[in-house]
Amino acid sequence: MVAPYRWVMNEPGVAFEKVAFDLPDPASNEVTVEVAGCGVCHTDLGYFYDGVRTNSALPLALGHEISGRVVAADNGSSSWLGKAVIIPAVIPCGYCDHCQRGKMTICREQKMPGNDIQGGFASHITVPAHCLCEVDETALEKVGLTLADVAVVADAVTTPYQAVDQAELGEGDLAVVVGVGGVGGYAAQIAAAMGATVVAVDVDADKLQKQLDYGASLALNVAEYDGRALKKAISAFAAENDLRQTEWKVFECSGTAAGQNTAFGLLTYGGYIAVVGFTMAKLELRLSNLMAFHARAQGNWGCSPEYYADALKLVMEGKVSMKPFIRQYPLDQINEIFAIVHDHKLSARAILIP
Repeated sequence: MVAPYRWVMNEPGVAFEKVAFDLPDPASNEVTVEVAGCGVCHTDLGYFYDGVRTNSALPLALGHEISGRVVAADNGSSSWLGKAVIIPAVIPCGYCDHCQRGKMTICREQKMPGNDIQGGFASHITVPAHCLCEVDETALEKVGLTLADVAVVADAVTTPYQAVDQAELGEGDLAVVVGVGGVGGYAAQIAAAMGATVVAVDVDADKLQKQLDYGASLALNVAEYDGRALKKAISAFAAENDLRQTEWKVFECSGTAAGQNTAFGLLTYGGYIAVVGFTMAKLELRLSNLMAFHARAQGNWGCSPEYYADALKLVMEGKVSMKPFIRQYPLDQINEIFAIVHDHKLSARAILIP
């Protein structure tokens, strides 16, 4: 086995440092996973560049989009040994009142790798065993993916999957995805897989054009429209395609104040806004619009582990394409890759490979 190591953040904005560590035996109900890949998420950039505080003290390995193979387990979890798995980006305790009532996303004892505990930019990680998602590697091969590739299922795919499920999206619905990079791109694919007609909204012409091949039926560059004109363009598209002018489901995935403002401006009667992206920026809104339109706004924190198998199934069935949207790099290039992603010079989701 490779000697265990992590790339840790000692303080925000200062280069990650590679450090060796002693790998303890898993405690009760724990397993140790040899990391196959770990995705670089917008949240990681927030911790490193924007001063978003981690719950765990530094130094800390970031990274919460993790796949790998179980190489050690406590006696009660030995059935996981040797299995390929995806580790949930947010791991609920499974025992508290919230978890018992099916409200795992608000579990107050939840653990997020790279925030509450050491993360996946490492050779190994030890995590609770009860929420792992098993991966059928034979099925992966059939769709041209590797175990490392599906690391990003742990957030970029499952997070919008839960958002779509919460929105009760289905046949005949009009879904508008604001921000189609990363999570938003998968949101468009998932919404289409659920039978909705999807409108993609972004400021990046290349991303918009690409999304037309992956779920979107209409792509609109918000830089070319003011708020009213954008809503009017979507309304015209709905009319042309015999879709409702009411009850649009809007998914804000950009994680920007501008994107949130755009999403709120697209409220319709009976409409729904899913807040999927995160930003520290503040926004002034007239919340009475929710009352006037009898509309709803719903937050979406991570994804409950119960959704993981179904989200992965969409990938396995080819209904959600990942390959065009991911790219692998050696973990030892972490400092270079973070800089490139931060400067918006990478159009695909980076997956770091130990």
